[in-house]
Amino acid sequence: MKRVGFIGLGNLGLPIATNLLRAGYVIKVYNRTKEKAASLVVGGAQAVSYSHEVADRGGIVISLVSDDNALRDVANDELAGALGNGGLHISMSTIGANTSRDLATHHKKFGVNYLAAPVFARPEAAAAKKGFVCLSGGNPSERSRAHAVLTDAVAQQVFDFGNDAGAANVVKLIGNFMLAASIELMAEVFALSEKNGLETQSVYEMLTSTLFAAPVFQNYGRLILNRKFDPPSFRLALGLKDVNLILQNSNQTKSPLPMANLVRDKMMKSIAHGNDERDWAAFSEEARRDSGI
Repeated sequence: MKRVGFIGLGNLGLPIATNLLRAGYVIKVYNRTKEKAASLVVGGAQAVSYSHEVADRGGIVISLVSDDNALRDVANDELAGALGNGGLHISMSTIGANTSRDLATHHKKFGVNYLAAPVFARPEAAAAKKGFVCLSGGNPSERSRAHAVLTDAVAQQVFDFGNDAGAANVVKLIGNFMLAASIELMAEVFALSEKNGLETQSVYEMLTSTLFAAPVFQNYGRLILNRKFDPPSFRLALGLKDVNLILQNSNQTKSPLPMANLVRDKMMKSIAHGNDERDWAAFSEEARRDSGI
């Protein structure tokens, strides 16, 4: 019988846990807001009161929480001790690389293997198991064990980045930075088009069917064009957190990221205007505001 514990039932966590339940897993779930587990409990999941209670000895726990501090709170001695020797903790959170490296060292003291497995997916893609997972940490056999679960849960493809637990987190932050930079690029272009009296819809259609025929430009371009930022699939406050994490890595590795500084400032302006709980594409509005639109 396939068993897994799941911590964190946010916009991504809930559809991923639902997929596991539908795939025949026996799951125990924990979320700080207990009401979010209701649909899973109806489907046969067991909701627990404390995060470490999701763990079976030698089993698998998946966590997907908002930030480094939230992960450190749940990935504690109690969780590692409950998993015990041979246990596997798959962390799907978008966090700093050093946090993953620290947690891998911490878990090893309990005989637990810690893997980083952040996923590129908006909620609808996660529900359809169309996500792209970056995986690192442990050894090849441990990553193979995780691979099967991730395929059942969310991934149409898993990319292996080796034994360093922090490597997958670096790749996820790089990807999120590129997404944020693409949002800024489209925001500026659409504002320029509008100021020139062009039909922005026509500009969008031409660009996203030719030179920029990629899901990033098609999907986020549509959000920016329609100014549809509610309800959020990924909150702007979390987007700013990720850009700050990539800038921390930039400082640590002495790798200048001038575009990341620009994007961070635009995000901060947007949050100052009250958009922190809206979809992160809402910071595209700053380009219109700067253009006097």
